[in-house]
Amino acid sequence: MAISNPGGNLNSVAAPQKQVLATNYLDFTGGSNDWSQQYLPDLMEKEAEVFGSRTISGFLSQVGAEESMTADQVIWSEQGRLHLSYIATMAHVTQKADGTAGGTITIVSDIDGNTSTNVYSQNDHGIRVNDMLLMADSNTTTQGIVTAVNGTTGSISVGFYGANTASAAGITATTASALRVLVYGSEYKKGEAYNSAAGTSATAHTANEPQFKSFKNKPIILKDFYHISGSDTARIGWVEITGENGQNGYLWYLKAEGDTRSRFADYIEMAMIESVDGTPGSTLLDSELLGGAGNAFGTEGLFAAINSRGNVTTGVTGVNAATDLAEFDAILAEFDNQGAIEENMLFVNRATSLAIDDMLASMNSYGAGGTSYGVFNNSEDMALNLGFSGFRRGSYDFYKSDFRYLNDKATRGGINAMDTVNAVRGVIVPAGTSTVYDQSLGKNLKRPFLHVRYRASQTDDRRMKSWVTGSVGAATSALDAMQMHFLTERCLITQGANNFMLMK
Repeated sequence: MAISNPGGNLNSVAAPQKQVLATNYLDFTGGSNDWSQQYLPDLMEKEAEVFGSRTISGFLSQVGAEESMTADQVIWSEQGRLHLSYIATMAHVTQKADGTAGGTITIVSDIDGNTSTNVYSQNDHGIRVNDMLLMADSNTTTQGIVTAVNGTTGSISVGFYGANTASAAGITATTASALRVLVYGSEYKKGEAYNSAAGTSATAHTANEPQFKSFKNKPIILKDFYHISGSDTARIGWVEITGENGQNGYLWYLKAEGDTRSRFADYIEMAMIESVDGTPGSTLLDSELLGGAGNAFGTEGLFAAINSRGNVTTGVTGVNAATDLAEFDAILAEFDNQGAIEENMLFVNRATSLAIDDMLASMNSYGAGGTSYGVFNNSEDMALNLGFSGFRRGSYDFYKSDFRYLNDKATRGGINAMDTVNAVRGVIVPAGTSTVYDQSLGKNLKRPFLHVRYRASQTDDRRMKSWVTGSVGAATSALDAMQMHFLTERCLITQGANNFMLMK
């Protein structure tokens, strides 16, 4: 009979002196007798934060607000322009000495390029008999008066104020979109009533009604989750973790759950900035997202709204963007054409921020010598301020701020580095509020130009939901795990996009 001796591997014999032996220390290397380190390693417990703050959220919280809603879409209206100004073409008619004939004008669009479904009949363009017109093409500017309006075609007969053909001869806008027309007043003869004026239609003097534009957007549902088994939640780690959400300790799942939460918060902001509307019926997303063709999907984010309804600058030709005042002077000219909101926020990437600093410094006559720059009482014993937080040009104030989303290599910064042609340098956002008519509430409201609408009711608030399921902690199911769920349903409302500027 054979007898085994498993106790032969035990350290049952005392050592004659204190020394490091394979038999009196744990083997961390996995070999039975391969202990080659005299002491335990010095473990640096604290996790190194090598990327600083890794989140990019915060932009919308600075420039916008949040408001609840209960509908599947948001509809709002924005006021139209006050004055009657159009893009048109003109067909010449020989001018008589008394100015009773001149030219025939056909309206092409309004000055923002919006065309009418009725091809600008009189009810669309609003120009009436006896209105005085200021007309200009690339050659000249002249004045005239409306002598007749065709209520069916919308064409306008104009007599020129000049006593001869010279006042009209300079206008050559017979091609599309070559003539600009502005109503600047009216003139009637003594005792003349509205309906007695010449015209080819009984509607020649209909009243003008205010115009508005209606826009809409729909919320999208964003989700994320984190899963860990119940056993792993009780496993200790050797690294002390930290995170953007304030989590700390030696339980690694706290790190993972906190990172998931922080990443989801960034997803919320990035979705409101980058999202675009889908085109129903054109892709497989009809069935993938909504289970049926013809339904709306996607949502209009900030960049998409500015691209479609706002302004885009690519810098001045031949000049590196933002390195001189030429680009900003062009931006001011465009803002003058729009709402002329004086205070604006500049959210820009690093290259543009530094270029603006250099541009402003070059305006100082001593800047090149380095004796006066930024803080203008600098001395050799104090730190030199090489940055500017804002500036004033004309009647406009610009406040500059770095936009981490455009700098971080893991977010838009990396995308911009790949596609330099369509790279986004920054965005100019108007400060203050706008007055709009809310069709859901039935009244005018003042809101920031940017604000987020999220779904909420007395039953469920979907602004930012998080909940735990599983058997860990307060057990909610038989699942031997912990699941953290995150959900929001929201959309971004960009009101007055004509006052925004996207810098590419």
